[in-house]
Amino acid sequence: MPHSEYSFFQTRGLVLGLGDLTWPGWPDAAAQAGITTIGLHPWPAADLPDFVAHMRSDEGQALLQRCADLGLQVEYELHAMEHLLPREQFAQYPELFRVNEQGDRSPDANLCPNSDAAMEIVAENAVVLCEVLRPTSGRYFIWGDDGRAWCHCPKCRSLSDSDQALLVDNHLLRALRRSDPRATFAHLAYHETIAPPSEVVPEPGIFLEFAPIHRQYDAPLVEQSSPDMPDSIEALQANLSFFGTQGAQVLEYWLDNSRFSGWKRENVKAVPWRPDVMAADLDAYGGLGVQHITTFACFMGYDYVQQFGEPPVDEYGELLRDWRPG
Repeated sequence: MPHSEYSFFQTRGLVLGLGDLTWPGWPDAAAQAGITTIGLHPWPAADLPDFVAHMRSDEGQALLQRCADLGLQVEYELHAMEHLLPREQFAQYPELFRVNEQGDRSPDANLCPNSDAAMEIVAENAVVLCEVLRPTSGRYFIWGDDGRAWCHCPKCRSLSDSDQALLVDNHLLRALRRSDPRATFAHLAYHETIAPPSEVVPEPGIFLEFAPIHRQYDAPLVEQSSPDMPDSIEALQANLSFFGTQGAQVLEYWLDNSRFSGWKRENVKAVPWRPDVMAADLDAYGGLGVQHITTFACFMGYDYVQQFGEPPVDEYGELLRDWRPG
């Protein structure tokens, strides 16, 4: 059963892909370890329609019921923009899409945030999507296209990628609150948006999600700071100064077999699990007032568990449960 003792970290999470759920033990292992939250992450983003169909199915509904029975929250962490603004609309409505670095309209990524029509389409489709993928926590994670650039049109080019992403975040939050008044919404600091915005103001209910994908895992994050590694502790501090700590979440990769295998689906054990590194990272994150922590734990489904054994979920959960300030 879930652990009930005090923990500083309000969210103690795992983010899983659809293939990971071929190992049916994930929810029970998570609950036994004191995990509070399962995040579901369709990858690649093109698989989102199949993921939605799965969550509607008897199997998907059984998963949600098992999580509910175990007291686990369920959230959805989604690179969804290519589905919220369907690329096939480009031929008829190119003005909805971003202007690329060469000055041409392109359907290759994201949208033009200064297109009112594009923003309304994205919002309407997000509301429909979230009728199926409704987080039990009220915390929504709908991201831009994975690591892709934003718009360089005359109205957008003075705004950073982070500012443009925040424009979309604010708009989606307003739309979602019409059907879910308790909704809060993540601004993802990641790749092109790792620096905080400077022009756009977050609306109440926007919180930070910091995903340091470029860091190394042979040393704590506080020991990594260089111009070649933008995902530094200083970048997190800058984002927290802008967004505040309320609701702020760090999305880590400590257990992410997908990242360490180079996103190859071959059944390999690639995670360099370093509990000492995670413990030091928790000192940094908790010390900055971050109370929501999760990690990708992808490419560890049934075949992985049969070959390599269960992932170190117990040890991961124990580190989160037992951490105390100062």
